[in-house]
Amino acid sequence: MKNKKEKDIAELFVLKFFKLFHIKLKKQTEKLFVQIFKFIIVGGVATIIDFASIFVFKEYLHIPVLIANTLAFCIATVYNYIASIRWVFTVDESKNKKKTFVTFVVFSAIGLVLNDLIMWLTMELFNMYYILAKIVATCFVMVFNFITRKLFLEEKN
Repeated sequence: MKNKKEKDIAELFVLKFFKLFHIKLKKQTEKLFVQIFKFIIVGGVATIIDFASIFVFKEYLHIPVLIANTLAFCIATVYNYIASIRWVFTVDESKNKKKTFVTFVVFSAIGLVLNDLIMWLTMELFNMYYILAKIVATCFVMVFNFITRKLFLEEKN
């Protein structure tokens, strides 16, 4: 495990980007941008897992869309939890790990309900193709996930 002071590749990338464009930010703002960048990477991989899973469940296993979406969301959430705790958020180590996991799962479940609801609404009201509906739902839930994880998982400085 690396030293907390040591910069990882994502942090170096973001800081070099700011330096390239002569952007000066406070350390706290830089830290937030690095965290958002990491969240986007983790979220991007989780989204690929989510979309690939729903496609396989729907197209190859012929599972109904909302059930396929729920299963895919759960698989992506497990990956997202592990990656978020290890790389994106500085989780308060004094907190009980079970409590942290339960908090993550509760907000993920709320995100799943939002995801399914948005998918159902867009498919029913706008007759949207399920993958397009999934994209719309994912955009909304991504913002919800970042805000809730930052507020409830991260240690307070």
